[in-house]
Amino acid sequence: MYFNFNQQLYIKAMADDDANNKEISIFKKISTELDISPRQVEVTVGLLDQDATIPFIARYRKEATGELDEVAITFIRDRISKLRELEKRRAAIIKSLEERELMTDELRQLVAQAETLSELEDVYLPYKPKKRTRATIAREKGLEPLAELIFEQGDIDPEAEAERYIDKEKGVATLNDALAGARDIIAEWVNEDTGARGLIRELFSNKATIKSKLVQGKEEEGTKYSDYFDWEEPLAKAPSHRILAMRRGENESILNLKIAPPDEDALYILYDFFVDGDNPASEQVRLAVDDGYNRLMEPSIENEFRSESKLKADIDAIRIFSVNLRELLMAPPLGAKKIMAIDPGFRTGCKVVCLDNQGKLLHHTTIFPHNDDENKLMVAQKEIKELCGKYSANVIAVGNGTAGRETEAFLRNIGLPDDISIVMVNESGASVYSASEAAREEFPDYDVTVRGAVSIGRRLMDPLAELVKIDPKSIGVGQYQHDVDQSALKQGLDDAVMSCVNSVGVEINTASKQLLTFVSGLGPQLAGNIVKYRDEKGPFKSREDLKKVPRLGPKAFEQAAGFLRVPGADNPLDSSAVHPESYSIVENMAADLKCTVKELMKDEDLRKKIDLNKYVSKTIGLPTLKDIMEELARPGRDPRPEFVQFKYDDRVNSIEDLQKDMILPGIITNITAFGAFVDVGVHHDGLVHKSRMGKKFVENVSGVVKVGQTVKVKVADIDLERKRISLELLES
Repeated sequence: MYFNFNQQLYIKAMADDDANNKEISIFKKISTELDISPRQVEVTVGLLDQDATIPFIARYRKEATGELDEVAITFIRDRISKLRELEKRRAAIIKSLEERELMTDELRQLVAQAETLSELEDVYLPYKPKKRTRATIAREKGLEPLAELIFEQGDIDPEAEAERYIDKEKGVATLNDALAGARDIIAEWVNEDTGARGLIRELFSNKATIKSKLVQGKEEEGTKYSDYFDWEEPLAKAPSHRILAMRRGENESILNLKIAPPDEDALYILYDFFVDGDNPASEQVRLAVDDGYNRLMEPSIENEFRSESKLKADIDAIRIFSVNLRELLMAPPLGAKKIMAIDPGFRTGCKVVCLDNQGKLLHHTTIFPHNDDENKLMVAQKEIKELCGKYSANVIAVGNGTAGRETEAFLRNIGLPDDISIVMVNESGASVYSASEAAREEFPDYDVTVRGAVSIGRRLMDPLAELVKIDPKSIGVGQYQHDVDQSALKQGLDDAVMSCVNSVGVEINTASKQLLTFVSGLGPQLAGNIVKYRDEKGPFKSREDLKKVPRLGPKAFEQAAGFLRVPGADNPLDSSAVHPESYSIVENMAADLKCTVKELMKDEDLRKKIDLNKYVSKTIGLPTLKDIMEELARPGRDPRPEFVQFKYDDRVNSIEDLQKDMILPGIITNITAFGAFVDVGVHHDGLVHKSRMGKKFVENVSGVVKVGQTVKVKVADIDLERKRISLELLES
């Protein structure tokens, strides 16, 4: 019994060692890919495994990770997940082979050496349990010895040899039946040969093209895919937007899609690999190779490359979407101003709301400035002026949708005071928010039009705080967002939102549940608990009060506290990004200088006297200490740029007003792989194709312009029938 117990411990220890060795191997692989040390990878993975968030690790664990940024940490998170999945599949294959007593030392080595999932599956393919195939049926008929004889390609007469296998009871009625069955077995060997598959996979990588053809009879139904009715290009060079467009056309049964290298190149490789000599047996092998490639190998590897190209296209599209979303979320906030917000409309009128400087709804009404009724126009003018005076509006925010430019023109011509600014606001997604559960919770007694107008006003005050309430896919800055992998898209967009929210920081006493949800370590449940506690107990007076929130434990507090701000707290550090775990360091600095923490934060001369090296410890190094000093100088600093008002050209309000070569100001509203869309104030965004972004070739559009950026463009072409505007970038 004692022996058995220790034997079990030994086996477990060996298994643990094996698992540890595999993890170490994974760490080394990732470290090579990122050009960092394996220790940095190991520590980062350890933190991620403990549910530490990427913003928390990047901001507050710099010493542990060697100052890795969010990009590197995200890469490590995603890569470790894929490599662990590979190891999980490897373990499953080993178990299957062992249970079926198929494992050999050579096979074990091949399984262990496979570096990718496709290589691993190639090794396993000959041993993988199969459904009945043409080859298995041929084996059941006793034709495998004939196949082996033919495959040796000696000086034999295949037909004479095949005569011996004719057996009507077994289903081999003729000479051709015997030879066909033997070829089926050889074709399967060809398909399952790891070396041959590797060569064909390499050929696909170098020479495969993606080809699309119109499905017969779908001309009228598929006009939007007309560019792809007869299209072919190298797969390796096909941009993500074209791959996703062609796949969508295929999914809608408009296009037929094919990914393959030239057949003659593939067969030449396989003939060279399998066909040995020039005799009747070799000719049978050649026929089997043709069948093995066309029926088995080519479709199999095509599926791999379909999946791989889709994955790459998804990654590129999600990257572009995430970059665009980040720029939109990090747009300059107007800040705490008293705002009148207008959701424009023609027939149903313009919904007007008045907000205080915290975004609270004070008043709402509807005006009708866009009809032929002179009395309604005069009433609208009078009401706007009276509301501006009554609620001391500093700014009027106007949605840029239908009737937006007309409403802006109306406001500029009614004699408002010069100190009232009129700002056009991108209202994409406002209607989605107004009908959402979040909007119903916030404004249960108001209809969607009021909620939409409030969202427009708040979006001007603080784009980040308002836009987090809307599904990012509804904001209008993506490319083929409904065609990419939805779980990967959600992960990418959640990463972008969380990064932005934590970069800016959140005022705990004013933040919505939706905004708090994206604070490191919180999530929807704890965010709701914080809002409920705040409503019941009143504003938080310190970060320590967070510990009183139900279910908010030590780990959540550690993750979230540094990103939450408590303005007016007794401890001034509570309104900064200094983490509570570092308060004692700041207190020691103040004590050494014989001043208070508040005095230290206000007095630059005092801070200059600090020798940071004096405060370095085993857990706190110079990177964190430098961050602390920056926070003491500018506590709770907002990394977003200052708000600058933008104005459209008064000459244009609709696409009909545009003229070729007209030079206009505009705002970048969306970036894709092929260009940037620009709002010039005519209700239809124009496209600056990347070929019109300057004299040099543009590979990466987001390296030239950003969403929300103001630019100067020249009108290159106008297609009134299709409502398309082509633009040329002049200044960015």
